[in-house]
Amino acid sequence: MTDQPGTCFKFTVSTAEEAAALIRERLGPEARVLSVRNLDQGGLSRLWSKPKLEVIAQLGESPTADTLAEEDGDELELPDYAAGPRTASPAVTAQSTRPTRLPLRRDVDLCTLLKRSGLSDLALGRLQAARFWADVESAPLHRALVDIGHNIQKQAEARWKGARLRRAAFFGSPGCGRTTALCKWIGLEVFRHARTGHVVTVEFDRPNSTGTLPVFCEALGVPVARFPAATEPVMPGGFVYFDLPGISLRDAAANRPIAQFLDAEKITDRVLVLNAAYDHAVLRSAYAAARDLGGTHVVFTHLDEVTQWGRLWDYLLDGALEPLFLSTGPSLTGDCERDVFGGLVRRTLAADEAAADFSPAPSSPAMAYRA
Repeated sequence: MTDQPGTCFKFTVSTAEEAAALIRERLGPEARVLSVRNLDQGGLSRLWSKPKLEVIAQLGESPTADTLAEEDGDELELPDYAAGPRTASPAVTAQSTRPTRLPLRRDVDLCTLLKRSGLSDLALGRLQAARFWADVESAPLHRALVDIGHNIQKQAEARWKGARLRRAAFFGSPGCGRTTALCKWIGLEVFRHARTGHVVTVEFDRPNSTGTLPVFCEALGVPVARFPAATEPVMPGGFVYFDLPGISLRDAAANRPIAQFLDAEKITDRVLVLNAAYDHAVLRSAYAAARDLGGTHVVFTHLDEVTQWGRLWDYLLDGALEPLFLSTGPSLTGDCERDVFGGLVRRTLAADEAAADFSPAPSSPAMAYRA
């Protein structure tokens, strides 16, 4: 069966020129480019890998003989933002030679799209209570999704000015990836911010396995000491971070020694580490326990194991804890998403291939499906 007009295809290519040639060859001169976006190259491979473009095109109506005569020789153009380096590049990748067919868009309302992106009723209710909801609700779907993302990011930027921690404690339930998250943050401090300091591990009446923390910190020249130890930075502009034992989600009294330690040492920055792959009930319990302990920041880990990032909106739209970063892999010196709200917007509000009702990942109005 031949493809019907309006059918959408996805290609992965190296340059805009390759995309234009491939679309003309496979879809004909009547094809329309709907979306173009750069594909991020993760890890160190991005340093030597050539950039990739994801292009979504739509099959047009079959042209008449007169139309072909009039348009003979016309070039298929991609949007200006798709322009890449004008150098010769290798042949189109294997994925691009077998275009992925995207189902045609069906009529669906905004709330349905948001729920398919992973937003819960609670998170959706917070959005509907926002001032901008009345404006976006009546807008075309692609425009509404973009506007919601822009408004969320704008509100986050107004509320959070960016964490600059000096003395901070990292804590969470056992197995949340607390020590790995602390290593990632120390790595950012040393490599990106050129800061130095030391780490204090605390045990109380429960053992606190430090894992790879001492070895990692030794490689970075960051001393690690067990409490009691100096709890103030040893040099101007330095930092001191505390690795606390796991907190209890069932017995609030078991967390009393941690609360007493934080208060006694006057540690005001308190970072909750949450394993994003955990069930919502566990996440809520940990979040509530952190609020009782005076939590100020939050880190989400294990996002490489999570398919629906939209489940995080429940905790970020709450606005009680400032997000530090998203941990997207096990590496101690990478796999971090510092633009938390921007990353979630890209992965949820503008990228939901499972819904098949809007563009896979438009990052601007011009790159989204038309309503």
